[in-house]
Amino acid sequence: MTMQRMIESKISASLKPSHLEVINESHMHSVPPGSESHFKLVIVSDTFDNLSLVQRHQKVNRLLAAELKDRIHALSMETLTAAEWRRRGGKTLASPPCHGGSKAEA
Repeated sequence: MTMQRMIESKISASLKPSHLEVINESHMHSVPPGSESHFKLVIVSDTFDNLSLVQRHQKVNRLLAAELKDRIHALSMETLTAAEWRRRGGKTLASPPCHGGSKAEA
């Protein structure tokens, strides 16, 4: 199973999201082609109701602890309630360009 599929499976099973995007952003960084080390998550879930942003991120980090320890180098998250997602009009934030390694030097 790919890392992207593993993340999707764990998040879906535990958080029951109404919207989930698992975006492999590794190609934006100085890693070999085909890498799965840099991800962006957009998760809309009722389990985030009444949780602070920090608590939401901690919940996701606990779910992916093994992957974060050994296989994921970077993980960005947008963790939203259904109401927050609606207010945003279903739009995600753009990821910034990589500022490290040879990608920044090119």
